[in-house]
Amino acid sequence: MAPACDLIRGLPAHQVIADKAYYADSLYELVLEQGGEPVVPPRSHRKYQHRYDRIAYKQRWGIEGFFAKLKQWRRIATRYDKLAANFLGFVKLASIMLWLK
Repeated sequence: MAPACDLIRGLPAHQVIADKAYYADSLYELVLEQGGEPVVPPRSHRKYQHRYDRIAYKQRWGIEGFFAKLKQWRRIATRYDKLAANFLGFVKLASIMLWLK
């Protein structure tokens, strides 16, 4: 779970939403230390089943679905643009086109 911990370390977040696969004590404690709320359903083999916001967890599919639609744009999926600014510009353009649909 070290890569996930390194990814969120130092970033302020109100909620951190993740799959069951990311349910680990180290990640859970790091989110709490940073003042956030972990929204991760506990794995079934755990003795203590933590509480989590089920509504926020269900809404994560909207975000994942959006990223799946963005990846249908070949230019985004293969990262043709070398500069981050150009890549971000095309992500914004594709997002606008998806929003207008």
